[in-house]
Amino acid sequence: MRYAAGKLQHLVICICLAANFAAASRAQNTNTAITGTVSSAEEGAMEGVLVSAQRAGSPITVTVVSDAEGRYAFPADRLASGATTLTIRAAGYELGGAVTAEVAPGRAATADLKLRKAPDLAAQLTSTEWLNSMPGTADQKLPLIECMSCHTLERVLRSKFSADEFVGVLRRMQGYANNSTTQHPQLRVAERELSEKRARELADYVASVNLSGGRETWAFPPKALPRPRGRATRVIITEYALPRPTIAPHDVRPDANGIVWYSNFVEPFIGRLDPSSGAHTEFRYDLPKPKFPEGALALEPDQDGNWWLAMMFQSGLTRFDPRMKEFRHYPIPPEQMTDGTQQSLMMPGRSHVDGKVWTNDVSTHEILRLDLASGAYERVNPFKTMPKGRQHSPYGMAADADNNLYFMDFGDESIGRVDAKTLRTTLYPTPTPRSRPRRGMMDAAGHLWFAEFAADKVGMFDPASEDFKEWAVPTPHTYPYDVYLDRRGELWAGSMSSDRVLRLDPATGESIEYLLPHQTNIRRIFVDDGKTPATLWAGNNHHASIVKLEPLD
Repeated sequence: MRYAAGKLQHLVICICLAANFAAASRAQNTNTAITGTVSSAEEGAMEGVLVSAQRAGSPITVTVVSDAEGRYAFPADRLASGATTLTIRAAGYELGGAVTAEVAPGRAATADLKLRKAPDLAAQLTSTEWLNSMPGTADQKLPLIECMSCHTLERVLRSKFSADEFVGVLRRMQGYANNSTTQHPQLRVAERELSEKRARELADYVASVNLSGGRETWAFPPKALPRPRGRATRVIITEYALPRPTIAPHDVRPDANGIVWYSNFVEPFIGRLDPSSGAHTEFRYDLPKPKFPEGALALEPDQDGNWWLAMMFQSGLTRFDPRMKEFRHYPIPPEQMTDGTQQSLMMPGRSHVDGKVWTNDVSTHEILRLDLASGAYERVNPFKTMPKGRQHSPYGMAADADNNLYFMDFGDESIGRVDAKTLRTTLYPTPTPRSRPRRGMMDAAGHLWFAEFAADKVGMFDPASEDFKEWAVPTPHTYPYDVYLDRRGELWAGSMSSDRVLRLDPATGESIEYLLPHQTNIRRIFVDDGKTPATLWAGNNHHASIVKLEPLD
């Protein structure tokens, strides 16, 4: 009898375990769309491989990252049913062949990915990785950061131009407008000066590291950065492909309803994306100067929910009412206009305080202030007392509660303040010389956070104490373009060169770098604080897509 009871007990335990296993299996199938492992003959299980999934015909690509055991998994709520193609990003590797999986409700598809060595590591390098691989001094490399506005440095390093030929290339490049991409180049109307001395120095350096002189390979070994590890693998990245390859989403901002808007850097449109469906809409504005380069740079909201665009070479500012679908242009007066007139940045966020919107004129290095009632512009020269021979360029802008302007001098090294009542300007040099502060934001406490583009740092300026703090980015030659402080006190930064998003804790200095699935030229970033952890939005200015990055911790 005791034996029979024991067998019965054992049977009951087995049934319970089987039931629990089945329930766990059903839960896994319900919660996971695709899962599998990533491995290679060289490494075995591979951590830090980006695995991307795109359903046939969909503009949306979802990416996850393999963990320390080489496992990856796509949550079921991120992928729609249907045949789905898988691709990977892992420097030095490629997929052994095409991989597809069939996504279906209620069950997980399995796809184990076998990687093989890629034949051309150099084709996979970011501009940051090229700069870290190349020999030479920091001063020799620094001028190359201007090239990244239009293309990666692979194009420069694979070139076969001699030093003399490269001087000619630089002269030609000077003729293109800032708002150009390789998909949509645009010529300037006004000529730019080119320092022959600087051109010759850069040309000599490039000719020493490119494939000129009959070289078939580089005199240095191209090296990739390590793949993501640990917390850097705990992320989901969603990319929304835009319908034309020429679209250049420069500034990207979600509105209060979660709809994402962007400025097109090379075409006369403001764009709208519905992240829930990937649906895309464009609104075209008239060209005040049809023979000049098209496109707008900055996109900023005002307190009434209107979107403002800085019109670059079309000059002036434009306001878009998303409810009425109407534009209103605020032109620069003809008597103040030249072929070089260019409004790249503006700040309408506090215009409800005094009816004024701040902007700049790149051609004269001045601050402009628009009066909304009259349409007139006031001009301020913030550098009139500065020594001659220094480059200046008012760029990133923020305004405090009284609509006093804070701007970054992208040409040099200062944070500037323009008093809203007196228009008096005060300049505060950053602790790091020639830092070229670019863009940033003002937090609720009135601290100004900004990217120090040429210094490879991010910074904070406290207007009350007039003190600065700086943090070096973890990877050299990142050149951060913009920063954003979230409500948890973490600082985020994007870059044109590294294909990575930086997440930094200013209190501890600890940081994470999230690798992106594709070549990504990031300009303005925005962090949605409505979720925990925060969600980052950015445009891929060179590859017609919008990126959403969601950390999982």
